[in-house]
Amino acid sequence: MTSDSLRPLVSKIIDPFAEKAADIGLSPNIVSFLSLIFAIIAGVFFYYSYTNPLFVLIAGLLVALNSFLDAMDGIMARHMQTASSKGDFLDHVIDRYSDIFVICSIFLAGHVQWQIGLTAIVGVLLTSYLGTQAQALDIGRYYGGIMGRADRLILIIAASLIYFLYPSLIYGFSVLGWVIVIIAVGSHITAIQRIYHIWKKL
Repeated sequence: MTSDSLRPLVSKIIDPFAEKAADIGLSPNIVSFLSLIFAIIAGVFFYYSYTNPLFVLIAGLLVALNSFLDAMDGIMARHMQTASSKGDFLDHVIDRYSDIFVICSIFLAGHVQWQIGLTAIVGVLLTSYLGTQAQALDIGRYYGGIMGRADRLILIIAASLIYFLYPSLIYGFSVLGWVIVIIAVGSHITAIQRIYHIWKKL
């Protein structure tokens, strides 16, 4: 994943917030649910955003908050020594719902044709499934490939800011529409990469 190189920097930013949240008594599961709420609200703003660049900017900021909290919950669990399979399962379920709310809202708003949006969300869900399927097959969880969840979120956040500044269409699609196209292609390439990796390991 291209975002892997940013992990040390992101960790330096998020770790103090995660530890402070843990110290004041917030639980990782509560933080996970808060991240889902931000994703749902972001989805609402994206859905009504086609002719409202301000809504896109707000939605992008909410996706950023979703991403921030999603990164925090795991750090909190490790800091509190409460990391568990149940928490990990909940985190993945919430991530998938968050992906659906955000991506589906963008293409249902009309930023790109629904057929392309459907291709994107199928690729996202398949990619995520393959990452955890590797673990189920005792290969070990695998998040390789050109586009993981962090990469998708970075693209959506960046596109939201660009759309706010330049909402005009570019060859028929808004910037958000083109991001969905990129996610559609990138996710399916990633799925193929993960299928190949798992097949070699079996």
